[in-house]
Amino acid sequence: MEKYNIVLLVLFCLITQQIVAQSGRLKLANRNFENMSYIEAIRNYEDFLRTAKKGMPETKEALTKLGYSYRKVQDSRNAERIYAEIIENFSKDLESEIYLYYAQALANNGKYKESQKMYSRYGQEQTTDMRGRKFTVAYMDNSRFYQDSSLYKVDYLYALNSRQSDFSPMYYKNSLVFVSSREEGGAIKRVFMQNQTPFLDLFMFPDTAELRKDNVMAMKQTGGIGGGSSTFSSSEKIEAVAAEEKPLSKIEQFSKTLNTKYHEGPVTFFKDYKKMVFTRNNYNKGRSRTGSDGVNKLKLYMAYENGRSWGNVKELPFNSDDYSCGHPALSPDNTKLYFVSDMPGGFGGTDIYVVEYRNDQWSSPVNLGREINTEGNEMFPFMDDNGNMYFSSDGHEGLGGLDVFYVEMREGIPMSDVQNLGTPINSEKDDFGFITDANRSSGYFSSNRKRGFGDDNIYSFRRGCRQLNLLVYDADTKQPLENVDVRLLKNGVNKELFVTASDGKVSICLETGSDFEFKALKEGYEANGISYGTFATSLKNKTSITIYLQKSKAPIVKGTIVAEVNQQPIQGAVVTLQNEKDGSAQQVVTGADGKYEFQAKKEGEYSVSASKDRYAVNTENLGKIKQTKKGSKTVEQDLGLVGQGDIFRLDNIYYDYGQFFIRPDAAKELETKLVPLLKKYSDMRIEVRSHTDSRSTDAFNTKLSENRARAVVDYLVARGVDISRIEAKGYGESELLNNCNDGVACTEAQHQANRRTEFKILAISAVSMNK
Repeated sequence: MEKYNIVLLVLFCLITQQIVAQSGRLKLANRNFENMSYIEAIRNYEDFLRTAKKGMPETKEALTKLGYSYRKVQDSRNAERIYAEIIENFSKDLESEIYLYYAQALANNGKYKESQKMYSRYGQEQTTDMRGRKFTVAYMDNSRFYQDSSLYKVDYLYALNSRQSDFSPMYYKNSLVFVSSREEGGAIKRVFMQNQTPFLDLFMFPDTAELRKDNVMAMKQTGGIGGGSSTFSSSEKIEAVAAEEKPLSKIEQFSKTLNTKYHEGPVTFFKDYKKMVFTRNNYNKGRSRTGSDGVNKLKLYMAYENGRSWGNVKELPFNSDDYSCGHPALSPDNTKLYFVSDMPGGFGGTDIYVVEYRNDQWSSPVNLGREINTEGNEMFPFMDDNGNMYFSSDGHEGLGGLDVFYVEMREGIPMSDVQNLGTPINSEKDDFGFITDANRSSGYFSSNRKRGFGDDNIYSFRRGCRQLNLLVYDADTKQPLENVDVRLLKNGVNKELFVTASDGKVSICLETGSDFEFKALKEGYEANGISYGTFATSLKNKTSITIYLQKSKAPIVKGTIVAEVNQQPIQGAVVTLQNEKDGSAQQVVTGADGKYEFQAKKEGEYSVSASKDRYAVNTENLGKIKQTKKGSKTVEQDLGLVGQGDIFRLDNIYYDYGQFFIRPDAAKELETKLVPLLKKYSDMRIEVRSHTDSRSTDAFNTKLSENRARAVVDYLVARGVDISRIEAKGYGESELLNNCNDGVACTEAQHQANRRTEFKILAISAVSMNK
């Protein structure tokens, strides 16, 4: 009996010890989870669950946090396994998010039918979250995600990718700057606790032309693996090749002054490559900060080029210690910055926001709204040269993980539905960091698809053409018409302008899944148009459509909208041709070429006007347009727009050395340029900006430039301009146009170039007419 009691005691001690050990593993796992050390949390949760009894509340907690940890380290196969177990054992008492996470894991693993069922279940549980409904419908027929796949040629970039994570490429001059956790910086790098990988830095490949050559050589060395196509023939061979210790001698740190022991990247550059905005942990000038939750957030910083280095790092004013801001993208004119944030008030996990940037001042962030942002995560925006946006999202219908999407923008406002780029750009994994040219003919993107080696990798792509042949014929003779202007329009916005050849034909590359309008105009003919919707066809199946033109005497009105400050075409200007007699009007929005075309259908007095946000409306009378027996010739009228913030240089406003009197040649320039502009735009306010050369003292030059600016103001006031519309400021020698600084030998002509006057438009009325 005594021996029996001893055995029971030992068993009791062992069971107690096991329970204590289990409890300790769970507490440790929970501590790892709270600290976002997900790799360690996974290890300890798995240890706990091996001996835990099913159905226990602690088991459900461990499984739920384990599934989330697998999500955070992007292990979708294990996430699928864990969520399946949770649903099997705890189906009567589940949070609705479990069905969402399970659906996402299934899609990440290419199991779309199973994923559809879970999205449907989630939609029943959460009726306000549109993801359940949208993905349920999307996975009924996945064909739309594959309709353009034959157009793309995707290549894994051997020369860029390493054993570590490489992603988010960005154009920089002739180079590519990208983000990587590779350990080539020389110093020992700290490890990011969330996934046990090194912190991220910015790296650069110096020549994109060489990048392509290197990739061709690498593919030849591997026996043409992948063939440059969208699929690889042997993933095992690719991993073996990528795993070789290939020298990456052309890769260099982008900036040793910007790379720190914390995360840097992604990045975007201003057009002159003198300024940049980049993402970094909340760390600057050797000091890091955390939010109220104890977490170090991401912030956006601006840096300036100084010779061959980058410095003068400044934090952007809308950052916060309590939420993250990152993934910057600049508009083509550098007046808008798009970025990602999880700040309060958004629609989902992370949303895309925009701020205005003018005169070194930033506006408050504005959420891009429901057209772009969802209950999920929108990330990695990129603005192409046409001002349209690409971004990644797991909230819009896609193939799984983050997919790349496209949306047309006008003045920073979405003008079309969000479009999924489909395969092979997108996959069931995360696809992001997409950059391209204006026509999406080539570019780069990042993905963690299993084609290369390591985690995230960078890929290049080229897009072929889905060709449409458009033929223009004389309606009576059925003969082809040469030199016909064929304008492609989409959503009322002018796109490319084509001109027919001697055979009356133009060949056009069109994107899939969009509706277009073609408008054909030729002097002596009635304008005609046709609508066209693209659909899934292979490259070999070219399509042709025909437009017939009738003879007509109705004149054509056309021209170009340009910025007065630099004579560059203005995109996004609303151009209106109006018949002054009956008020009838036609309207179009200019594309990248700034051109417009109309046909005046009735005789009468006409005017043409152009308007755009932050520009003054310019209206010009065209006079009476009428038809004659000989027909009517084309009326051409270009319009220049002046905009808020424009700085104009008055070419002949020069001064004698040390003087501030208005010279006769300067008076002529004021009379012919500035005075008429101020009279035309009666609400315009300007700043007169006067400059000196570097000779004499700074104080003397500042005073002299102030006197020169006031002399111009006095001249303008004497000619009837209200003084309240003019500000005067002297800049002295602070903004020289050349290197003629103190002590530098320069000619008199070089010094005189600095003795100049400019005017800057401070404010301008939304409407200003010239009739």
